[in-house]
Amino acid sequence: MLPWVYEFHWTPFHIIFLSVFFTVFMVVAATLTTALRRTAKAHATGAAEAILWHSDFEDLAPAARSCRHQFTGDVAHRQCDHAFDCRTCPLHRTFPPLEGRGVSPLTLQEDVLGFAMPADRMYHRGHTWVAPDNEGNYLVGLDDFGKRIIGTADAKELPPVGSRVTVNGTGWKVRTHKAALRILSPVDGEVTAHGGAEDAWTLKVRPAENGNGTEHLLRGAEVRPWIMREMERLQVSFATAGVGATLADGGELVPDFHRHFPKADWDGVLGQMFLEA
Repeated sequence: MLPWVYEFHWTPFHIIFLSVFFTVFMVVAATLTTALRRTAKAHATGAAEAILWHSDFEDLAPAARSCRHQFTGDVAHRQCDHAFDCRTCPLHRTFPPLEGRGVSPLTLQEDVLGFAMPADRMYHRGHTWVAPDNEGNYLVGLDDFGKRIIGTADAKELPPVGSRVTVNGTGWKVRTHKAALRILSPVDGEVTAHGGAEDAWTLKVRPAENGNGTEHLLRGAEVRPWIMREMERLQVSFATAGVGATLADGGELVPDFHRHFPKADWDGVLGQMFLEA
């Protein structure tokens, strides 16, 4: 059938067959080449991170996609349709800031169901916190809820100093309890430093010049109901007989609760809690 095959003869049938064969081959090759170029361009521009996040967001359970305005009673029920980026949400702009309604960020108690959630920080739905420093940078760390459910990390992979992070893109990676986690970045900007073991923060980020700030982050009176909702999600993630009763004692996580579930699907549980669907 092919010219290099022994005893091949040119016939009208062979000519038609080879024309079709090589046309299909060229189309497949061109499509593959285009796909590879687009993939490389997506990685170079950061678009791959956005694609990955939107895919994860669409796979989240409905309870995990609640609009932030449910937490303060602005709406009775609504699922977020902007992938937790309130900066692009027209509905979010219709509500005045919490401070403008007489709700001060300081009304947040630092102890929320046993978790330390300082009122001077802003919180990302993926369980990181953000606080501005005196130099105009953002300090970024894992919130107490995130620390408690992860426990002691076996390994941590931080982005290089000088690299860029984007909202809902990869902030850093953690491996623990045989689970590999992608911790989402709460802000846009350039990584300027890493926090050491003695620091409460993990990354220092210089805000992007064209960034839209921190409007998408939770704060003040939103935090307590959000953490209460997260505790409910954690309970649901352990949908096994008897597990729910062990997770909490008086509304708080029991100490070293990982030891109670050595055979748990930690990859699945932590993936849900850290918004990896």
